[in-house]
Amino acid sequence: MLEKSFGLFFFLKQPKNQKSDERYVYLRITVDGIAKEISTKRMWYSSRWDQSAGKAKGTKEDALNLNAFLDAFRNNVFNIKSKLLSAEKNFTAEILKNALTGKDEVKHTVLQALREHNSQMEALVGNGYSEGTLERFETVYKHVQAFIEWKYQAEDLELKELNYDFAADFAFWLKAVRKCNHNSTMKYVANFKKIVLKCISKGWLTADPFAGFKTTQKPVNRVALSKAEINTLTTKDLHTDRLNNIRDIFLFSCYTGLAYIDVKNLKRSQISIGDDGELWINSKRQKTESPIRLPLLPEAVRIMDQYKDHPKCRQANSVLPVLTNQKMNAYLKEIADLCGITKKITFHIARHTFATTITLGNGVPIETVSKLLSHNSIRQTQHYAKVLDMKTSSDMAALKQKLSQAV
Repeated sequence: MLEKSFGLFFFLKQPKNQKSDERYVYLRITVDGIAKEISTKRMWYSSRWDQSAGKAKGTKEDALNLNAFLDAFRNNVFNIKSKLLSAEKNFTAEILKNALTGKDEVKHTVLQALREHNSQMEALVGNGYSEGTLERFETVYKHVQAFIEWKYQAEDLELKELNYDFAADFAFWLKAVRKCNHNSTMKYVANFKKIVLKCISKGWLTADPFAGFKTTQKPVNRVALSKAEINTLTTKDLHTDRLNNIRDIFLFSCYTGLAYIDVKNLKRSQISIGDDGELWINSKRQKTESPIRLPLLPEAVRIMDQYKDHPKCRQANSVLPVLTNQKMNAYLKEIADLCGITKKITFHIARHTFATTITLGNGVPIETVSKLLSHNSIRQTQHYAKVLDMKTSSDMAALKQKLSQAV
């Protein structure tokens, strides 16, 4: 790159209609004969200004302070020029002026980053992301937007303004204003942090503003139905097809361990006869895309066969006529009341019930249960499965017998 002619010169500029001795101090940047002027936002007296040297006259403290400021201003221009040359980028008087005023800086905002992330995720729904995941991040966007309005009285916020206090205050707001529980709050903050970390990867932020903020969740006591509750649910006459259908779909999940979305997506074509001559499910989990290889228990087959001629199932080639998760959970609450079950039942409890009551409670090893649930590790399974008192009693009885024989 050829060396360009380059010059800097400070001068005083009189504001319009001003008769006093004070003037604005300006810097003229000249590159290859083309000049641009920029205000230093400082004022000085024309009677105390050395026009040829481009600085304040004298040795008084105010003059020394101004000259020190102008030297720092000049050095900043040289630093910007040096960075441009090192990066082999072109520089002009206009480019230098824009760099000094910040006009060359692309400002990235919090909500802009969230919108961009969610827009890309929406385009990939069905190809790596689920509708549920997109819905969760859209909820994060709404929460962050409302929080910024609440705390900053602003429509948006620059990314560079994010810090530890933002995360702490956001968590407080979710709990105090939106009445979210601790775990829901931590999930929202953690999901927001994922987007912030992507901004760092893109170079929009230089460091993690939430470093040190812990998003640890509290252990949850996983609820599962007992054998007696499953029996009550199975035998109860619910009087309406609507509730009977919901009950059957829930029980099908209790006997297969399938999550709501995987039951909803299950097709007849995904049921086949295995090497053992029994019916198996061959599909994949929507959440993780992990393969599902699951032998069907007789109760699950009975429920499945019961709906083979259901109009909705025949039309969609689906195994069961599943409604929306919201409706399923609303009707399950109604069913629990009719059955006298006091536990708060949601569809996901069926997966806990399969892990705890149906499999572990009947002596199925946790390694097998983990595979049936399509988990990548036993640690995941331990969140769903808890050791039943009956199993603990049985194991201890066997231990007592062994110890008595050894004596």
